[in-house]
Amino acid sequence: MKTLGFVLLALAASAGTPASATDAVRGKATTFTSPKGVGERCVRIAAIPGGEYSKGDLEEEAIYCGIDLYAPDVALCPKTWSTSPGMMVYDISGGPYANDRSGFERNACKEGKSADRLSDGDLAKFKVTMNAKGTSGTFSASPLLYYHFSRYFDMTVKVPVSVWRTMDVAMHASEVARPGLAISGHNRSARMNHAGWQHLVDAEVNPSSYRPTDDIFTADLTQIYGVLTSSPGHRYGSEINGTRRSGWGAGQNLDFQETPAFLALRHDAQLVEAIDAGLREGRKDGQINRDLGPDVPREQMAYWMREISEIVLLDFIFSQQDRVGNIDFTPYYYWIENGDLAHKKARHHEPGDSTVPAGAMLLRRTNLNDNDAGGRVAYANFAKSTQMLEKLRHFDGKVYARLISLDRDLQNTGPIYQWLASSLGLKESEVAQVVKNTRLATGILQDSCKAGKLRFDLNPKQFFLLGDVTPDEMSCDGS
Repeated sequence: MKTLGFVLLALAASAGTPASATDAVRGKATTFTSPKGVGERCVRIAAIPGGEYSKGDLEEEAIYCGIDLYAPDVALCPKTWSTSPGMMVYDISGGPYANDRSGFERNACKEGKSADRLSDGDLAKFKVTMNAKGTSGTFSASPLLYYHFSRYFDMTVKVPVSVWRTMDVAMHASEVARPGLAISGHNRSARMNHAGWQHLVDAEVNPSSYRPTDDIFTADLTQIYGVLTSSPGHRYGSEINGTRRSGWGAGQNLDFQETPAFLALRHDAQLVEAIDAGLREGRKDGQINRDLGPDVPREQMAYWMREISEIVLLDFIFSQQDRVGNIDFTPYYYWIENGDLAHKKARHHEPGDSTVPAGAMLLRRTNLNDNDAGGRVAYANFAKSTQMLEKLRHFDGKVYARLISLDRDLQNTGPIYQWLASSLGLKESEVAQVVKNTRLATGILQDSCKAGKLRFDLNPKQFFLLGDVTPDEMSCDGS
């Protein structure tokens, strides 16, 4: 959730800034034709060199790019909750509005989040760039950056699949934007969301009213573009997102660093001792203590530490300004089977699934869903300004080695640099920012390594199996 500080930054960012993105993306394209005869594209962005994509990733990309936005068993609703405008894509092949697209959009969309219960589930969320006056600030290229770079680093934290998509401007205006403006106008708490819809409605009538125009429109101005993605999971409380007592901006990012997992990452001791210290110190805050619950196993902390360290690295590289308060989780059961670690997604948040072994441990795995406020040069980089990387005393050796390799590639305009510059529609200044931030991140962690302050011991699977971790022996140059 963004607040007034975010609005002020968005206002400053939108005044006199150069264009931030274009429709010049690269990848495997699927084409569609709207009812008005406008050609649309869905692009599965080319894989980042060295990326580790699962079979599920590729299947999900294909599913997203197989969605016909105008099929009779698909319905479109404006996202009128939270702070930024978007479009929900629903499966209406069943339910009370089965194959009744117009009925669903006329009646169910007004229910907001509850529209999901009137369908067979949501297929995707369509998010566009919006940085105009009074809005919360979003950048559609940001989820693509997070998705592909998380696969380059082969990260543990779960970052959702995202694909690039266009939609006929006239169809978006009639089916989504104008209804979004009307529905959001009845919700006093959706002030920024409503402002976003107003700017979209105005721009779809007169594209020149939004600057830079190619932030949201294709070159021929016939289509609006953004990303199709999803947001699985449930929102963490203060145990991960922090208390946020200090207000939006640097304050809540410093609060975030007082959570148990971050405190453990800051603790200069062996992993078990750091985990215990992080929990002990974090529980001194009453709100965090309540949100943690009575029993947090060390195995949970080991996963949290790895995931938070990865989040901090990505947020630093992409200048993310709206992370705190937006970190989610999915519950999973974990147990040891035949000497290896097995897991299963949990049906509920409490123990009691008879299909898993009696001793299975219920853990919360982190989802990094809300990734739309990074990538722009004008955004505030709170991971950088509050020195999150400098405070880390634990890291993963393989992620560190990949960071060193990434920095080397970007500095030498290698294959990853070429991919970054040509695949996502980024402008030169945005590419340069990623290059600069990667160089800074590498330097910070290398300095900690050379000073003997960094332990490469964030291997939660090994910790679960053995109860401790033997740190990776790494040279500070990444070998």
